[in-house]
Amino acid sequence: EKEENRSTECSHLGTMDLKFTSSRKYISISVPSKSQTMSPHIKSVDDVVVLGMNLSKFNKPTQFFICVSGVFMFYLIYGYLQELIFSMEGFKPFGWYLTLVQFGFYSIFGLVELQLIQDKRRRIPGKTYMIIAFLTVGTMGLSNTSLGYLNYPTQVIFKCCKLIPVMIGGVFIQGKRYNIADVSAALCMSLGLIWFTLADSTVAPNFNLTGVVLISLALCADAVIGNVQEKAMKLHNGSNSEMVLYSYSIGFVYILFGLTCTSGLSPAVTFCSKHPVQTYGYAFLFSLTGYFGISFVLALIKIFGALLAVTVTTGRKAMTIVLSFLFFAKPFTLQYVWSGLLVVLGIFLNVYSKNMDKIKLPSLHGLWKKSVEERKARTLSQTV
Repeated sequence: EKEENRSTECSHLGTMDLKFTSSRKYISISVPSKSQTMSPHIKSVDDVVVLGMNLSKFNKPTQFFICVSGVFMFYLIYGYLQELIFSMEGFKPFGWYLTLVQFGFYSIFGLVELQLIQDKRRRIPGKTYMIIAFLTVGTMGLSNTSLGYLNYPTQVIFKCCKLIPVMIGGVFIQGKRYNIADVSAALCMSLGLIWFTLADSTVAPNFNLTGVVLISLALCADAVIGNVQEKAMKLHNGSNSEMVLYSYSIGFVYILFGLTCTSGLSPAVTFCSKHPVQTYGYAFLFSLTGYFGISFVLALIKIFGALLAVTVTTGRKAMTIVLSFLFFAKPFTLQYVWSGLLVVLGIFLNVYSKNMDKIKLPSLHGLWKKSVEERKARTLSQTV
C-alpha cells in the first residue's frame, strides 16, 4: 500500500510538473468549427468580399479594375441622380426631406446587411451612436440642403477640401504641428476654394452665400465624424453594418423630429406625392448607389492602400464635375478650371505629406547634378 501511495504521489507530482512546464512552453489555441458562431471581424487577411463577390480569387490587375469600375460607376450615378433631383423645379427647399428619405433607405440597407452576418450584437454604446448620428445628420443634411443655393461643381470642390477644417481642429484642439507640405496643401485648397467660389458668384445668376455657409458647416461635421467613428469601431470592435444601421436610424429620428417641429414635413410630403418617380424613385437609386460605392472604396483601401484610393476618388470627383457641366446646363468660365487644378494640387501635397517614405520627389540639387552629368557625357561623346 505504501508503494502504491508513493507511485500515486509521484505520478501526481509528475503530472503537475508536466502541466507547469508545458504551460510555460505551449499555448493552447482552439479553433471553432464553421457551425459555431464566429465574429464577422475575424476573417482571412486576403478575403475581400464586395457585394457578395470574393475579390481574392482574382489577380491584382483584375481587382484594381473591378474596384475602380465600381467606384466610378456607382458614384457617378450617385452624383448625377443627386443633381437631377435638385434640378427638378420646386424641389430645392426640400433638401432636409431628401436627407430623411436617404437615411431611411440607408437604415434598411444596413438592417439587411446585418441580418446576413452571424454576429448581430450591438457592440458600440447607444450614447456614442447618438453623437455619431447627430454628426451624420449635420454632414449629409447640410450638404444636401446646400445644393439649393450652390452649383453642384462648387459643392464637390468644397467636399474635396476636408483637410482644411481637419487641420484647423488639430491645431486648436490637439495642438498638432504640421509640416510644410500640409501647410502648402491647405493654402492651395483655400485659394482654390476662394477662386472657385468667386467664379461661381460671378457667373451663377442665383448665387447665395447661404450655400457656402451650409457646405462649410457640413465639412466641419464631416471632419469630426471620421475620427469619432474610427475611435468607436476600434474601441468596441463594431462592424460597418452595425455602424450604418444605428447611426442612420437614430439620425432618421432626429430629422423627422426636426421637420415635424418646424412644419417642414407636410409640404415636402405633398410635393413628393405629386412626383413619386422623380423624388422617391430617384432617391432610392441615389441611396443605393451611394451605399454600394463606399463598399468599393473600402475594398480599394484594403487591397491597394489609402494613397491609390485617394487618387482614384479624386479622379472620380473631377469626372463628376465634368459630367455635371455636360449633362446640366450651367454657365462656365475658365476660372473653374484653374481653381479646380489648384485644389487638385493641394490634394496631391496632402497625400505626399502622408506618404513621404513611399513618394520620393527629386530635389533641386539632384536635378541640377543630373543635368550637369548628362551635359558632360554629351560633350565627351561628341569629343570621342
